[in-house]
Amino acid sequence: MPLDIAALVLLAAMMHASWNAIVKGGQDKVIDSAMISLGSAVIAIVALPFFPSPGLQIWPFVVASVFLQTIYYLLIGASYRLGDIALVYPLMRGAAPLVVTALSFTVFGETVSPHGLIGIACISGGIFILATGARANSAKAVALALLNAVMIGLYTLFDARGVRISNNPISYTLWVCVLPPIPLFSLAVYTRGRPVVVAYLKKNWWRAAAGGAGSLGSYGVALWAMTKAPVAMVAALRETSIVFAMLISIFIFREQSSRLRYIAGSMIAAGALAIKLS
Repeated sequence: MPLDIAALVLLAAMMHASWNAIVKGGQDKVIDSAMISLGSAVIAIVALPFFPSPGLQIWPFVVASVFLQTIYYLLIGASYRLGDIALVYPLMRGAAPLVVTALSFTVFGETVSPHGLIGIACISGGIFILATGARANSAKAVALALLNAVMIGLYTLFDARGVRISNNPISYTLWVCVLPPIPLFSLAVYTRGRPVVVAYLKKNWWRAAAGGAGSLGSYGVALWAMTKAPVAMVAALRETSIVFAMLISIFIFREQSSRLRYIAGSMIAAGALAIKLS
């Protein structure tokens, strides 16, 4: 993978961990997830007039992606209510590359080099070690995190296919971000009530802005990279976001650290290097 693409995917990984930390740090995970989605949508709507239409052929992929991402956002909120970010985030992101790798050959006919396979295995293995060392404060959190890994893998494949056949990768990314707030806020209003949602949004608007920018930027860079490099390798390298999530869990949320985390972090770094060399 070229150095410039790898560097941008690592930047996307840092942004992804940051917006997940915003959801984890919020008081209401359902509304926070909806707000992050809304922030991305507002930015996308403002930017859309400046880019050409991606073409009608992308809409089946957009619809499928929006459906899967709605479930993804809901599972993020539910998982963080039940488990620490040091447990939930590694499981979600660690299992996702395995799903993508298993399916990308069938969907795209892509093959991964030996270095790439080693890198994917190191990244996923290191992430699972992190999850094993975390406090398993809820079996339900583990189950939801693993289910969300499947959602991540599926919408990644739909979007990778959609962005490759679109006329403009940026336009495709923007359209994918426009629609998810509709079902997410509908659920938030139904479960919390409109006055609560409006009051929370007014008080925490900055979370929507910062998290939305991080979410849109992170995924946009990843989708662009998937037009330049194999999907499985980009998906795996993006999951180095767990290193940033680990630092956030230690220094911001003050979650307990251990030597095991440093070993796992070294494995993830080695995996990223192997992908770069492939």
